[in-house]
Amino acid sequence: MIRRIFFYFSLLILFITSCTSNRLEVDASRTNVHITFVNLDSMLVNSPRTVIPKLFDKYASSSEGVLAYQLGHCLGIGGFKDHGSLDRIELFRKDPYIKRLESTISISFNSKSEIQAQIIDGFKHFKFHLPSSKIPDQIYYINSLFVSNVFCSPTEVGIGLDRYLGANSAVIKELPTQEFFQWMKERMRKEYIPRDVLSEWIATNIVKEVDGAFADKMIRWGKIIYLTEAAFPKMDKHLLFRYSQNGYDWAEHNEASIWKYIVNEELIFSKNERDHANFLNEGPFTVGLPEKSPDRLGQYLGWKIVHEFMEKNESVSMQELINLPYNTILQSYEIEE
Repeated sequence: MIRRIFFYFSLLILFITSCTSNRLEVDASRTNVHITFVNLDSMLVNSPRTVIPKLFDKYASSSEGVLAYQLGHCLGIGGFKDHGSLDRIELFRKDPYIKRLESTISISFNSKSEIQAQIIDGFKHFKFHLPSSKIPDQIYYINSLFVSNVFCSPTEVGIGLDRYLGANSAVIKELPTQEFFQWMKERMRKEYIPRDVLSEWIATNIVKEVDGAFADKMIRWGKIIYLTEAAFPKMDKHLLFRYSQNGYDWAEHNEASIWKYIVNEELIFSKNERDHANFLNEGPFTVGLPEKSPDRLGQYLGWKIVHEFMEKNESVSMQELINLPYNTILQSYEIEE
């Protein structure tokens, strides 16, 4: 009798465990990743002029790498082999605002150990789910002069620390409001860094860009965010989306209304770039919906659709998900009105 009770009790525990399991919450502690972190910004600002060419030789892996991107695209200094680049770097370093900006970056990011641990853990989870996918060799800390949060090449990641100083920082408050709206400044938060690194790596190197209907782009973003969630399964969902908690709650409570609007406005198969931008690009809110709505609700809905698909199809691997056509995923979406 006791054996029979124990047997049924064991079945009950197994049933409860199987019903509450989350395929994203895995033990990735034994997954090995090897990533080098380099404070390229500090080296560029503090190294003697005679050392700068050596930095170019060591860290300029290609004309498409992080250093080339920082010097050419962000700082406007030009190519690292351009004549006069050293002189322009000197002018950059002597600028009074740049000095204060660099000082603020140095103080705000005096320790990066927690950020690096979160990034490493994220790539461990990513590698656990996608063992054959590449991860970056180096991650560089840079000053992007407010051009970019995160930039990825095929082998490197650059983190623009200036974009994570916080809205209350004096150097952020000084930014011109006609170019940097308050909603932009409010999102310059340090806690977004690990999420941004994984999301941008996935968007650049893992999930290919698509050039088609809105639904195709929406599902692509759904895949990107789902894979980012897989890298950080315990991350608060509002951080996963770069939303406030109120913004995320609004999206959750209005999922049916968002979907209804997209259907009624015939956006699903729209190829109008403005329609795509309204629902997928950053802004103070999602154009066409109430101003209290968060932005990028097309990305949010794409994630909901992909998330639901993966819950219904546990046999589908992460690698298979990446290559699935959007209509296969979209047709399984069901929502209660």
